Amino acid sequence: MRLHAIPVSLLTLWVTCSVALHESDAGVVDWHKRLIGVPNTESRHTSPVFHRAVEQKSKQSIVLTATRSNVMAAVDPLDGSVLWRYVYEPEDNIVTFQQQGSVVASLSGTGGATLRTFNMLSGEPLIEKRLHEPETGLLIQPNNLGTFIAFGNKSHEIYTLTNGRIVNCFHNGEILWTWRAQDHSSQILYSTIQTTDDAVYVVGLASSFASYVLHVVALSPLTGEVLASASVPSTISNGLDEFLVLSDMVVWIEKSSIKSFALSPSLSGRSRTLPAASYEKLVNIGLGSHGMFIAVGTNGFGQLIACEDGNLVTSKNFERPSTPESFYAGGLDMHRNPYVSHVHVSTTTKFTAVEIFSPHLQGLLAEYILPWDMNTHGTITYVAMDVVNSDPDIILGRLLLTTSTGSVQIWQRESHLWTREEGLAELNAAKFVELPERVSGLTGEGRSEEGFVGRLVRQIKDVKDLPSYLVRFSKRFATGSYESATSSASVLPSPSVPQLPFRDAFGFRQVLVASTTYGKVYGIDTSNGDILWNRVLGVGSKAHERGAKVTPIPDKLFVTKTVGDVDGDTLKAGPEIVLLAKITSEESASEDILLFHLNALTGQDAVKVLAVDGPLEGLFVTSRPIQNVYMLQSDEIKVIVLLDSDLKVYLYPDDTVSKNMFAKAATTLTVPLTQVSQEGQRKLIGHQFGSKSYTEDEMEHSAFPTWTLSLPDGQDVQSLITPIRDPVASIGKVLGNRTTLYKYLNPHMVLVLTAPHSSSALNPNAHCGLYLLDSVKGSIVYQVALPIGRKTCNVKAAFTENWLVYHYYDDEHQGPGQTKGYKMVTVELYEGKEVDDKTRSSEISSYSDKMLDLTAYEQSFVYPHAISAIALTSTKFGITSKDIIVANVNGKIQSFSRRLVNPRRPVGRKPNSEETEEFLVQYDPLLPDDSRKVFSHNYDVAHARFITTSPALLESTSLVFVYGLDLFLSRVAPSNTFDVLNESFNKVQLVLTVIGLLGAIFVTRPMVTRKKLREKWYQ
Repeated sequence: MRLHAIPVSLLTLWVTCSVALHESDAGVVDWHKRLIGVPNTESRHTSPVFHRAVEQKSKQSIVLTATRSNVMAAVDPLDGSVLWRYVYEPEDNIVTFQQQGSVVASLSGTGGATLRTFNMLSGEPLIEKRLHEPETGLLIQPNNLGTFIAFGNKSHEIYTLTNGRIVNCFHNGEILWTWRAQDHSSQILYSTIQTTDDAVYVVGLASSFASYVLHVVALSPLTGEVLASASVPSTISNGLDEFLVLSDMVVWIEKSSIKSFALSPSLSGRSRTLPAASYEKLVNIGLGSHGMFIAVGTNGFGQLIACEDGNLVTSKNFERPSTPESFYAGGLDMHRNPYVSHVHVSTTTKFTAVEIFSPHLQGLLAEYILPWDMNTHGTITYVAMDVVNSDPDIILGRLLLTTSTGSVQIWQRESHLWTREEGLAELNAAKFVELPERVSGLTGEGRSEEGFVGRLVRQIKDVKDLPSYLVRFSKRFATGSYESATSSASVLPSPSVPQLPFRDAFGFRQVLVASTTYGKVYGIDTSNGDILWNRVLGVGSKAHERGAKVTPIPDKLFVTKTVGDVDGDTLKAGPEIVLLAKITSEESASEDILLFHLNALTGQDAVKVLAVDGPLEGLFVTSRPIQNVYMLQSDEIKVIVLLDSDLKVYLYPDDTVSKNMFAKAATTLTVPLTQVSQEGQRKLIGHQFGSKSYTEDEMEHSAFPTWTLSLPDGQDVQSLITPIRDPVASIGKVLGNRTTLYKYLNPHMVLVLTAPHSSSALNPNAHCGLYLLDSVKGSIVYQVALPIGRKTCNVKAAFTENWLVYHYYDDEHQGPGQTKGYKMVTVELYEGKEVDDKTRSSEISSYSDKMLDLTAYEQSFVYPHAISAIALTSTKFGITSKDIIVANVNGKIQSFSRRLVNPRRPVGRKPNSEETEEFLVQYDPLLPDDSRKVFSHNYDVAHARFITTSPALLESTSLVFVYGLDLFLSRVAPSNTFDVLNESFNKVQLVLTVIGLLGAIFVTRPMVTRKKLREKWYQ
């Protein structure tokens, strides 16, 4: 493609469309929550761990963890702040990490394809080395099997085990030697490396007919030469729970007994057995370097086993039983003395008991009850331990807890230090809810019942605030310090109603209700990102089943009552939201669908007004899978409509008013649903609703198919996007020659994205598809075939009114003027074939011949980045021009004016006088990557997945919320803040001018009066 200079007219347009955020606005009009994700506790090799660096003079420990969001991070245990983090690519998942001194090393990718090391204190990358191609990696579950990292005892070597059979030795970032297992037929999978001064031991299991056999290889630390290789006589049933490697021995469970094998360069020893006990599981507590582990007996009680002089001995018998709700953890103090903790959660009393044992002191260090609140944070899923002993006479246990709701906490004895709500890194739905105005403590029904005397007494009491109000008003009037569009939306809570949030003057402060995949709902203050409330969702009738789990259905969160719908006491009546969730368990294959109805201001159950201690209770809907959920609304009521897999209709609220409303609207409603055919193809099928008599007074509604979208062979429906339903301020666009293009405003349009079926992905003719459909009859309004970019259909699209924007990667180029790269295409639909052709598309039937009588204007632009999310701004009345909001993969949130991507920009010539009146400029294929349009400042908004927008009370301003790994919220004004005074407006001069005019009137008024009096004497 020929790149040429950007014309002056385009620069002018770009400047007029750009409203750069000032540095002083950062943190005032926006906020950013830097998250790391929920710690990955499925493996000991990725779970959180406390570590002290040798070079760290303060001896303060640091929490290191790998997370389910594929992040390696370090967290300060004192305040919970993120010291550093490294975000891996989604396909490069972390499989293991280890730490020693001030170095943290990780393996990522299939089979441990890539080695990375970091400075533990700063997070600075030290080494990044590709060990093998991810395509050649060993596919096995769990994915950390066959991978391991070990450090040299006295040297700086790093040893890596990858693909279960390859060991590499690194020195100063370079491979010193490599060892590969030669015998592939023995089915040996190596899983652990243990280093000593004399040898490097590679330990694994060889599969036999009914069990596993322990296999050990001793390598030379200098050359990698095999010193010895031995199969240890053993019978191991479960290689995950019955096999551990300590500093100088291997231990395993065989026939309920614990056996051990001492590691030596010759591997000539014999196995030993720990007598007089019966065991069923070994627990790695992270004290293998001290020769300690936990063995759980068949009686359910745990024992601390230690290695002393080459023999295993029982060091401690724990009094409380080991249950699925019990956790063991080991930790070290600043002198590297070991400690062991046992956290036991009683399912009957709900108490959380903690025991901390000191092996080197031979005694119980502490025993106490942890004030753990299951109703707020869920159940404990993992425990890590640290010991604080800054004072030699005071030793305090510090516990890190992860929970089933995704939060991370640190407790120092009974004191709670901090909580990180890392579940917010996995939001699956978010909605803005407008707040009510600030009112006094007596509102709604209370005021209407207070009577004349009560009202008089209240107003007399309010008089005491009059002097302070006059002082504040005089100060604001004299200095001009009123709120502006860039003022902070944070407001002080009302002393009369402290639990009720209220909005600011411009409606920037709202409640952002968000649900996570961990079964928790949050109410977030949009002014500063603080959590106003949070609720744990209950599991309903599956509460007593093993492994019961609640998961909100993605994007099925509805605002059923707004501030304008609330009558009476706002605190008790709303606004309200409804959330759908599915409940699963390990004991049953069926899943229940529950509906949760909440007050958006407090998080309380909107159905049961009285506060109930415990998880939020949901309303059971059905045990069948849900096909679709949407909200049907009229001027009086909003009804939630659910369709199950049998296309049966469920209504909420299920009352007479809702049923009558749905019955009247059922004949005109249409809904497209995705269904899987017998051939495995995902198709889009349109449905309408019918009814039949269920009883004499009841009608049962169900959906039936009416049309099917015809797709090319091998194409599947990838996603279905519902257009943004914003107010339409203008039905047409007046051109420079005074003619009009009328917008195509079909209210039934839906956007469909398709992708090749997995069986046809390698077909050279395979492509991605984008369809704009009329959902009533399935007519295709607009369609385009797009190339498969980098082996995947990663098309991002947004649609509102008559404007469609989509982004894709184009790897096809046919000749001059074409190039590979990311492209953004903008499409505008107008009625008729010519200007001034009006078909009233928003009013006519979908079966009318004129419904498909339209013209599409489209143009493509080169955008230099891949994007992960796209959205369009939204304002209260739809008057303000819309911006495109994109989140690119570089962690930046950027906006583009609609005028910049106008598809009617003249191509290959300068605009004429009529086009200049419309502010059209000559087409340039490259969208300037202007940093002034990056309104996320220097924030790194990592792995953004979704963008949602909401109007403020100001027509000029739109709120933008971006969520993925991080949370980011800001406000944008696509047409500038035309409805408020500019910050540079000289308010002081205005006040002085008014005062001067009043003074002039005061002086000249007597003069004019005397002049008129003299004139009367001469008349």
